[in-house]
Order: sequence, then C-alpha cells, then structure tokens
Amino acid sequence: MNFEPSEEQRLVQTTARSFADRVLVPVAGELDRTARFPVEILRELKSLGLFGVNVPQEWGGAEAGAVSYALAMMEISRGCAATAVTMAVSNMVAEIVCRYGTAAQKDRHVRGIVEGDYECASFALSEPGSGSDAASLTTTARRLPRGGWVLDGEKQWISHGDHAGVIVVWARTGGGGSRGISCFLVPGGTKGMRVGKHEEKMGLRASTTVPLVFEECELPDDALLAAEGEGFRIAMTALDGGRIGIASQSVGIASAALEEAVRYSQERKQFDRPIADFQAIQWMIADSKADIDASKWLALRAAWKKEQGLPFRREAAMAKVFASEAANRVCHRAVQVHGGYGYTREFAAERHLRDVRVTTIYEGTSEVQRIVIARDLLQLA
Repeated sequence: MNFEPSEEQRLVQTTARSFADRVLVPVAGELDRTARFPVEILRELKSLGLFGVNVPQEWGGAEAGAVSYALAMMEISRGCAATAVTMAVSNMVAEIVCRYGTAAQKDRHVRGIVEGDYECASFALSEPGSGSDAASLTTTARRLPRGGWVLDGEKQWISHGDHAGVIVVWARTGGGGSRGISCFLVPGGTKGMRVGKHEEKMGLRASTTVPLVFEECELPDDALLAAEGEGFRIAMTALDGGRIGIASQSVGIASAALEEAVRYSQERKQFDRPIADFQAIQWMIADSKADIDASKWLALRAAWKKEQGLPFRREAAMAKVFASEAANRVCHRAVQVHGGYGYTREFAAERHLRDVRVTTIYEGTSEVQRIVIARDLLQLA
C-alpha cells in the first residue's frame, strides 16, 4: 500500500500549488468582493494544462489521470474556490465529450476547452423544477423534418453559462422518465439561447451562475452527444466523476481555512498568551486537521478507483458527502478561532465559510449522496 503520489502526480500538484500561491491567493478576496469573472487567470490555468488534466494528449489534454486532477483541484481551491469551480466544470465537460463524442466533436469542443479559445465550458442539467430529481426535466428537443434539432426549455444554476464556449445540455427527446433524455452540445452564443440574470450568491462570487432559456433554439444533427436516449446515463456518469472534484474542492477550502486559523491563533493574544496556548483552540485545530486528512484520503481513493477503471460511484459519493460536511465544520471552526474578526470581511475566514456552504448542495446534495451509498450497499435499484 503506497500513499505517496507518483512523480507525475507530484508535478501536477506542485504546479497547481505554485499557481495558487503566486496568482490566486493575492487576488481571491478582490475577486470575491467584485464578483469579477477572472478570464485572464483562467487563460493561465489553461496554459498549464489544468483544463484537461485527465484528457488524452491526443485531444490536447495532459493525460495525467484522475488522482492528479484531484490533487490539482485541492490546490486551486485552496487559492480561490470560485476559480476552482470553473476549472472543475471545464474538466468534467471535456471528459464527457472525450468519452462519448465523435472525433469531430472532440476536435472542436475538447480542444476548444483544454487548449483553444473557449473561456470555459458549462454543464446544464438542473432546471427550476428539476434538481435532485434530474429525470423529471422538462426541456425538450424535437427533430426537424429537414434535419437538426430544436431546443425549448429553461435551465437553472448554470455555472458560468454566460462565458462558456460549449454547454452540455440535457433535454427530453422521448417519453417520460430517464430513458427519454438525450444530451446536446450547444456552442455559446447560439441563436435561440438566452442568458438570464446573474444570481446574487452567498459565496463563489467570482464564478457566475445564470439561468439559460432556450426558445426555438436550432441545432445541427451533430449537436447530439452519443445516441438518442443516452443522456441520463451520461449525466449520472459525469456526476460520479464530478463528485470527486467537489470533494477535492472541499479539501482545498478547508485547508485554506485551517491555515488561516493556525496563523491567527499564533498571532492573537489574550490574557498575555497566544490563543493557540489554550486547549479550546487546540482542539478545534486538531479536529479540523483530522477532518481534512480523512476527506483527502476518501477523495483520493475514489480518484484512484476511477483511474484504474474500477467502479467508484459509492466511493465518490462517500468522499463528496464526508468532505463537504467536514469542510463546513472546519470553516465554522476557523471563524470561531478568529472571534469577532472572523465575522468581518477583513479576514479570509469569512469568505471560506461562505464559499464552502454550497459544497453540500451542488452536484448532488448530502442527502442524495447518502441515498447513492445506501442503494449501493443494499443493492437497490
């Protein structure tokens, strides 16, 4: 049993950590305050190969594997959680197209994401009335007699949908339930697709979140990803991998919060002593470190199983639910260690607490993760 990363994995991790320390940490607070989408930072991330960590070199990726991706996500999230969202979704979409797309779709969209002129990519599954129950989505795609498709419907909570070069959109092409759902590749700016207003979010403010409205949005035949009716399976497979990314993001945010708490506890004095001398503070720091390390190894185990081609759905769900909830605990403790200062925007602890809250919600709530785990153990359909 070897817990040490390989030379290649360590190189990816070191590259991501260096970028986070050099570029992200100094500007993360400003990005949060202004809610500015960091286009120039994303270009540099792409130039480092971090938009296609697990994408084959044939299509422009680094082909470094799922473990490398998890390690990179931890480091980028430690620097700026909002930037990590854009990196995560772009990697997820690139992997989807690599796995299910035609050569032409890969050449256009995967290359556009990982090395081309796409700012990022987006994943459009959720709708105003369809979140955890993805199979109940109502967006439709109908065939045209002359060829092609027409999309109609609305998507909700789409990360950086206003910046994406390509958006993976799920729509109903058949009857009810999961078997009637298909998947489409929609270029950003397509006629008939309208971007709604930015959501005013609690955290991750430098990652825009928008609704997308499709009204008689015409697409060519080759916009269909994989076969008709395969969309739900594609979505569930993508979310399994995406949950490793959210677990890794949670580890990164929690690590940043713990670093802030340790630093502050050693500088802040009360009763003529650093507060780090007090057992109450020490226990919070100790519990946080245990939470982070447990989360890290759960995430890396799931990533390793994915990389080996082994079933990893349960492990990904376990990593996501534990890491996200643990990270919320860690960030809560970090604010507590800071006392009154932790409640102000002068200190990063407050930002970490806002950023981490959504990790128990998106890409499957904690409740959904527990359902996934229990069904797997009980062998329920």
